[in-house]
Amino acid sequence: MAENVISMFTKDYYPNKNENIYDDLFQQYGRVIIDSLVTSFGLDKLLIQDQYGGDVDTIFNVNKIGEDPDMTYKNSNNALDYETRGDYISEKYHKHKVYIAINKKVKESKLKGELVDAYTGKPIARNGKSDLDHIVSAKEIHDNRGRVLAGLSGEDLANCPENLVPTNPRTNRTKKADSMEKFQKKYAHEYTTEELERMSKYDKEAREAFDAKVSKTYYTSTKFRKDLLSASANVGVKMGVRQALGFILTEVVFTTIEEIRSIGRSLKLKEMFEVVINGIKKGIERAKEKYKDIIKRFGEGVIGGILSSITTTLINTFFTTSKNLVRIIRQVWASLVEASKILLLNPDNLLFGERMRAFLKILTTSASVLVGITVSEMISKTAIATIPYVGETLQIFLEVLATGLTSCTLIYFLDRNEVVNKIVSILNKIPTMSNIVNFYKEQARYFEEYAAEILQMDIDTFKNEIDKFNKIYLKLEKAETNEKLNSVLLGSYKEMGIALPWEGDFSSFMNNKKNTLVFK
Repeated sequence: MAENVISMFTKDYYPNKNENIYDDLFQQYGRVIIDSLVTSFGLDKLLIQDQYGGDVDTIFNVNKIGEDPDMTYKNSNNALDYETRGDYISEKYHKHKVYIAINKKVKESKLKGELVDAYTGKPIARNGKSDLDHIVSAKEIHDNRGRVLAGLSGEDLANCPENLVPTNPRTNRTKKADSMEKFQKKYAHEYTTEELERMSKYDKEAREAFDAKVSKTYYTSTKFRKDLLSASANVGVKMGVRQALGFILTEVVFTTIEEIRSIGRSLKLKEMFEVVINGIKKGIERAKEKYKDIIKRFGEGVIGGILSSITTTLINTFFTTSKNLVRIIRQVWASLVEASKILLLNPDNLLFGERMRAFLKILTTSASVLVGITVSEMISKTAIATIPYVGETLQIFLEVLATGLTSCTLIYFLDRNEVVNKIVSILNKIPTMSNIVNFYKEQARYFEEYAAEILQMDIDTFKNEIDKFNKIYLKLEKAETNEKLNSVLLGSYKEMGIALPWEGDFSSFMNNKKNTLVFK
């Protein structure tokens, strides 16, 4: 919605200072309302279905599945991988080669009298009993969704040196498959504060090492790249289609309403249908005439959609995005794409002040999204939002409508405010490279028009004449002897259809003192 409104006002909408401000303003409100209806009730629901947590599985999000009822896998293959991970078999984890090797070193250290309990910090006697504990339990690692998503071996991760420490059998066997946090809640009364802090320190370091391995493996994997590219392309195309269709449908609806209003009298049902059909045809024709705008909207939608999808995925590696936040990201990126194009490329060759005004319009409209989101959040806390289908749709519609109306009002202010217009006028005087180039292009065009006016011929005829003279000039420049020069001049006279100022042989003509040269 935000991008549609932006383009509508920065390109198609210029307030007429001679018109009544209220008529002019409410005409624009009407267009915004129509665009809101088209996008919120139609295209957003039909084309773009924002998901809680974005469109790509991230380690942060998949680990919330089961705890958060709204969280699901985005890729069904990832869900299948987890379901088919196999049962946890303790023997596989405790007979791993690394586990056996480290356990052997622990026993050797105990025989030398050098073994210390990692959790209590107390020495373990040569003849004392000891266990090798998985800090992050093997069962927890086996069932970790992030680990499965990354495609890493549970046995290898559980039995890395950072996750194995010697401790007393009591601690190891009461801890079992519990996390350190859960274990401490159960048995905190059996340990000193110092011992609990040591346990937490080991647990923090082990989890950081585990998370780092899982994240590095997954986010550098081909699987993640494919999912990200696929989701980005999908959102990009949908946003492009949404922007293009939104432009066309709004044009058709608004043209149809204008057609009905132009009749100004009561109509029979049949006549009304004819007027509506005629309005639709005119709207389609008007949209066809603006095919460049449609292509532009599609391209901007694609770019904005891709960037928003990438941004959403990046955010979801740290925390979960709500559907509203995903929608905000989409609209903000659509605005930024349009703003960057105006600020950096200046496709409409605007003067510096007008370019800054157009840039501010886009930022203003983007900021108006916050107003819409506030309205949406307020409605979500009322009974209206709980009505099946209608509640959510109405919530989206009012959010988009509030955004559009706020944007419309603020943009109207930027166009009609005297102070703003004075600042724009001052900024327009600042010389820029594009202004200089445009100035000389304009001067060249004016020169051609003035020259053609003087000669009373159209521009095309004038250009053809210039071309002929250029060719003659080149021939004269290449003439090396008087004979060739004379030949070129005579040929040019004939080519241009100019009558010679003498008759017969030039030498004989000039020898007769009674003859005179006549230039016609």
